[in-house]
Amino acid sequence: SAPTTARRARHVNIRSTSGFDALKFNENAPVPKLGDKDVLVRFHGASLNYRDLIIPKGQYPFPQQDGVVPASDGSGTVEEVGGQVTRFKKGDEVVTLFNQGHLGGSLNPTINETGVGGVIDGTLQQYGKFDEQGLVKKPKNLDFLEASTLSCAGLTAWNGLYGLESRALKQGDWVLTQGTGGVSIFAIQVVRKIRRCNRHRYDLLRSQSRNPQEARRRPRHQLQEDTNWGETARKLTPDQLGVHHILEVGGPTTMAQSLKAIKIDGVISIIGFLGGVKGEQPTFLDCLTNICTVRGLLVGSRLMFEDMNRAVEANNIKPVVDEKVFSLEEVREAYEYMWAQKHFGKLCIRID
Repeated sequence: SAPTTARRARHVNIRSTSGFDALKFNENAPVPKLGDKDVLVRFHGASLNYRDLIIPKGQYPFPQQDGVVPASDGSGTVEEVGGQVTRFKKGDEVVTLFNQGHLGGSLNPTINETGVGGVIDGTLQQYGKFDEQGLVKKPKNLDFLEASTLSCAGLTAWNGLYGLESRALKQGDWVLTQGTGGVSIFAIQVVRKIRRCNRHRYDLLRSQSRNPQEARRRPRHQLQEDTNWGETARKLTPDQLGVHHILEVGGPTTMAQSLKAIKIDGVISIIGFLGGVKGEQPTFLDCLTNICTVRGLLVGSRLMFEDMNRAVEANNIKPVVDEKVFSLEEVREAYEYMWAQKHFGKLCIRID
């Protein structure tokens, strides 16, 4: 039967902020009804972010809706379109946009209230309804699981490297990433593929590899368990001048070291707070004394997403997906697996 008249559809939603027990699987959920500008997506894959883990724990600082279907990142096939949809047709392969209202330009408070998996129902469901403006076409070189990693981690990394146009990544630049999460690894792949002449010029903080395939993905310099890694990273650069770009995912626990590593007029893009929100932090004066730009960013716009996807196709960039893939029924186990930091790269959910 047609999706809009299907008797059963599977999805997960969040019933409270009590922790991962708040994740409830339902195999009798209604399929969303379409408006004139809506697109119905049959999801094949989704991926998780740290944001998804802290929403059911009540720790997410941005707007969220009770009972929301979680996860911002997903990829699937267009099943139906509303009567006035012009951007997509049935059978198109698509990926979700993190903030549905962020089509281009700067963010504003209204856009912050259009987050998929926070305010708007997300991707941990068989069928999802989205405005046609809130989707992009899937890169042809990726499968659905790989493509599902782009909405947040991929686009965030791209924004960190290219979003500040006056300081966009150039040949000869040095990039420092932290850890082996989705943002850091995707940034490494972009540097390797698009700026081939500098493919060894980056540093990975505290990498832990579980198999030879992962080890081969490692960059040239790794600063493992080095408590003064900021100065160490600076010493690795030409004339010890520092790195041009830092993708700062640790937050208060790593920011002081990032400031030690950054080059004059370099850019530190603050992306997350994986190290926690408490602890002694540098002050704004440190931006002056280190003569650098420190910017916060929240993913990116649809126009930026489309730019990135063209680069993904042209350079055959393949996001790294953890070897363990969960089913929709195993979402709680997937959350626990990721919370325990057992994953490498992006953790994915196979849906349909």
